[in-house]
Amino acid sequence: MRKYQWLDQIDCPADLKRFPEEKLDKLCGEIRDFLVESVSKTGGHLASNLGAVELTVGIHRVFAAPEDDILFDVGHQCYVHKMLTGRKERFDALRQFGGISGFLRPSESVYDSVVSGHASSSVSVALGMARAKKLAGKRSFTVCVIGDGALTGGMAYEAMNDAGQAGLPLIVVLNDNDMSISPNVGALSKRLSAIRIKPRYFHMKEQAKAALHKVPCGGMLIRGISSIKRHLRSALLKETVFELMGFEYLGPADGNDMEAVCDLLLQAKKLDKPVVVHLKTVKGKGYLPSERSPSDFHGVSAFDVVTGQPHSKGKVDFSAVFGRELCSLAAQNQKVCAVTAAMAGGTGLNTFAQTYPERFFDVGIAEEHAVAMAAGLAARGMIPVCAIYSTFLQRAYDQMLHDVAIQGNHVVFAVDRAGLVGADGETHQGTFDVPYLRTVPGMKLLAPSNFAELRSALRRAVLEETGPVAVRYPRGGEGTFAEDTFAQPAALVREGDQITLCTYGCMLEIALQVADRLRAEGISAAVVKLNDLTDGDFSVLMNSVRHTGSLLVLEDCVAEGCLGQHLAEKLFCERIPARLKLCNLGQIFVQQGTVQQLYTYCSIDADAVLKAAKELLHE
Repeated sequence: MRKYQWLDQIDCPADLKRFPEEKLDKLCGEIRDFLVESVSKTGGHLASNLGAVELTVGIHRVFAAPEDDILFDVGHQCYVHKMLTGRKERFDALRQFGGISGFLRPSESVYDSVVSGHASSSVSVALGMARAKKLAGKRSFTVCVIGDGALTGGMAYEAMNDAGQAGLPLIVVLNDNDMSISPNVGALSKRLSAIRIKPRYFHMKEQAKAALHKVPCGGMLIRGISSIKRHLRSALLKETVFELMGFEYLGPADGNDMEAVCDLLLQAKKLDKPVVVHLKTVKGKGYLPSERSPSDFHGVSAFDVVTGQPHSKGKVDFSAVFGRELCSLAAQNQKVCAVTAAMAGGTGLNTFAQTYPERFFDVGIAEEHAVAMAAGLAARGMIPVCAIYSTFLQRAYDQMLHDVAIQGNHVVFAVDRAGLVGADGETHQGTFDVPYLRTVPGMKLLAPSNFAELRSALRRAVLEETGPVAVRYPRGGEGTFAEDTFAQPAALVREGDQITLCTYGCMLEIALQVADRLRAEGISAAVVKLNDLTDGDFSVLMNSVRHTGSLLVLEDCVAEGCLGQHLAEKLFCERIPARLKLCNLGQIFVQQGTVQQLYTYCSIDADAVLKAAKELLHE
């Protein structure tokens, strides 16, 4: 990593406070250079961080972390915060196994107030912190940065409705890089907004207040003038939704203008009440390829800095195959709809959105709403396919129970990123979907192992099933197993006499590797692949275990509620005497790293499973 004239002078927020004001723009430029250089090597979230440089520098210059809590909603834009709080030298290990997280992590630094990773929760957590500090008699500020995308989540509005009447020094910095939140439009609105954010306006306002306080009845005059101003502004501009919820609203201002950012934050600090600071930023600012196509640089793998092109060419993955097959099904059946929560590209639905725009619904970052709306579509005869990442679908568990399952609505859940996903770490690993989906009455859970099986599973889920059904599949591409076994609920893919290896989905690759290595050592291992993980026919598996007398169940989910526990119960109920070993992720939140590194870390790679199988045979 090259040396930086200005950035290398910053090791903590205290250094930033002493930094010459006239050099701040140069510092921001070096921060952007560092981000591009670093993320081009490790991959990560680039465009959002490039857009949030000035607002992050401004927050740390105006506020006093860690006494003042600073939260970043989702955390996609927290890289600059990490750089300014002593972790710049560790960016070569960003999102790497054993390195620093791509999101906030309190165990990593006292400057990280909370774990982040899922959207729309920052205001709720920040309000809780502010209330806790008040109860403890502490006076400090709580600042949360939330993007306009995260603000589409209903939880954010629930929290702001509560926070607005709390009267606490909670400052919500709205990082608006895409859409206008305020309904105010037109030349007058823009002109008055421009006047309100000028430093001279703030200084004149403070001087006027100070002068009025010195005259008799000055406080009454100030309140009267403020009331007239509010009514006049309301008549001319209409109130923002934030003011209706009880917040003072400042902005909108240029969030990439260092002076404007600091002036607005200082004004918010003086108000000592709930404030929304609305900053308009340019996503991807300062790096031309990212500015031109910010969505492509939201989350990136390693890339060439000069061209912006990734080092490795993208391969066909499960998400892309899902998107193509859903388009095919939509062509056959006009009732097929697609629903997603701000993840059209990530879930492979871009082509569907272009081909069938009237049947495509992107509801924003609002998984609960997505599932409940899908239930409504199904209740009136449509066939909604709800494509959501495993980790985000957790948020809609109640809607799956209440709005979908109780009524037996035919909603198909395309559970993308199931299992371990890698570098995004604890908040994004899809390790809970098997346990939580299996608890939903009437839910069918299908687990394809390759692209052909994904197509068959999706076709069955859409055209043959009548109630709720989920299809789980991993991030990335398929392995070497090419057969399509989805005509049956379970398949014996390798015969054997001494031990049965049972698994599903992408874990089949490891099971087959272990069976081959056992065979090389003279041990005959059967491999049974389960396709239906809920109420499917497990007779193929039970017959194999009766024959071998030993069962090892391999899964990429947490231990509690895993399928292996259910299979242990079935063995007991059917009085099948067998030695049993469950290989899964245990009861942990899995850190970031490559998927293979995490398999090894969690003892579910081929070496660990081979060892477990041999130990089981010698019990």
